[in-house]
Amino acid sequence: MSLHKSGDLIKRINLITTFGRKGMNQIDNLFFKIATTKISLKLFSISFITLFISLGCENEKNESIESNQTDLLFVASEGNFGQGNGSISVFDNDQKIQEILDIGDVVQSILVHENHLFVIVNGSNEIKRYSISESGLTLPGITVSTQNSSPREMIIFNEKLYFTNWNSKDIKILNLTTYAITEQISIDGLPEDIISDGTFLYASVPHIELYDQGNGSNVIKIDPNLNEIVEIYEVGKGPQQLVIHNNSLWVSRTYYSENWYQTYFGMTQINLLTNDIISKEYGEGIVCGGNVMVYKDQLYRTSLGGIAPIDQNDLSINIASRIGEYTSKDSYYNPNLYSSDAIENQILLGVTNDYQSPDTVYIQNKENDNFTLFEVGAAPGDYAIWKLPN
Repeated sequence: MSLHKSGDLIKRINLITTFGRKGMNQIDNLFFKIATTKISLKLFSISFITLFISLGCENEKNESIESNQTDLLFVASEGNFGQGNGSISVFDNDQKIQEILDIGDVVQSILVHENHLFVIVNGSNEIKRYSISESGLTLPGITVSTQNSSPREMIIFNEKLYFTNWNSKDIKILNLTTYAITEQISIDGLPEDIISDGTFLYASVPHIELYDQGNGSNVIKIDPNLNEIVEIYEVGKGPQQLVIHNNSLWVSRTYYSENWYQTYFGMTQINLLTNDIISKEYGEGIVCGGNVMVYKDQLYRTSLGGIAPIDQNDLSINIASRIGEYTSKDSYYNPNLYSSDAIENQILLGVTNDYQSPDTVYIQNKENDNFTLFEVGAAPGDYAIWKLPN
């Protein structure tokens, strides 16, 4: 989801083969004309910006997944830009039971709905749907073209799949019966993350135009009954990933200086009961990641190679209580945190050594330093769990 990818400026320059995501995940044709859009945290709609994002600050397992053996963990690995080698790894407890290779160009995000896995492949401009069973995913699945829209993130609401798009600057709606795109909601900017509180949809808009430095500053509220924007929140520059917790919408923010050499981070809280907004700027370098999540009823954000709790009163980050430390400042060949999430009371930390397959996902928790290590494809960026129906 989000500036959700890693690397400092040197890494951004050296690792130009990776197209990052859940923070933005793209190195567009513009970059290739110059040398040749998940500002993943998911990076951009195949854009020059990802050169600076997906390879910048660490973006953004200890026991086994706390679930029955028939619950499956899906790990989406973006792959390398232009190579079509995005992949999905499927795990049953500690065992990899399936790996689907060469899904397309940059696997941006995944979502489990009932007995289906939905996959956005950003660079290929596709949405794929696979059926899920205890043995994994059934191939070949269904593929829907998004017509060069640069799809990013998605949510299912009222049996419709809403997904954000950068090239077309809209939120499109996919009918899950006919698998036709039936409607779109135009956005003044490039929408990224999208979530719901059960009544309304909310989407972050980190960019006004492709290739800008995170100049967007809005989160929009959508009434899905009307499919119209009903409110716009001004939250500060570069809104990325969203999470709802304790009647508030929490917004991670990442943006850049005019020359791209400085990266700035912030956090915003929107009280959904009062519409009061509180923002905090962290300045340069302290956060280094766009992932924000709830773990054991505490809000966390990616920070300095792990995740650190956020004080829900003043939005400060408690670096001393950070969980995980997967980063190295001296060499991009050493492990670096690329993505993070919290699911089923487990922390998932996607780590890459060189942005090439294989990479690693650690499952880790707060109580001790034990972890489970999973081998996955290049640049693990998103995660989902399927629970066996009762």
